[in-house]
Amino acid sequence: MIYPSIDKLLNIVDSKYQLVHIAARRSKQIARDGYLQMPESEYKSKKNIGRALEEVCEGLIEVKKKDE
Repeated sequence: MIYPSIDKLLNIVDSKYQLVHIAARRSKQIARDGYLQMPESEYKSKKNIGRALEEVCEGLIEVKKKDE
C-alpha cells in the first residue's frame, strides 16, 4: 500500500493536479538543498517525491486555497 494515501492527501489539497505541482516543487527543493522538515528516520519513503507527499500529509507544507 502506498503511503500516504491519495484520499488523505485530497482532503488537504483541492485537486490531483495541484498535489502533483506541490509535491514536484518540494521534491526538487529537497534534492537541491537537502533540507528535510522532519528527522530522516521518521520518513517511510526513501525517495524525495514520497517524502514531499509525507510532508503534505503531516501539514508541514502550507497549501493555500484560491480564496485566500
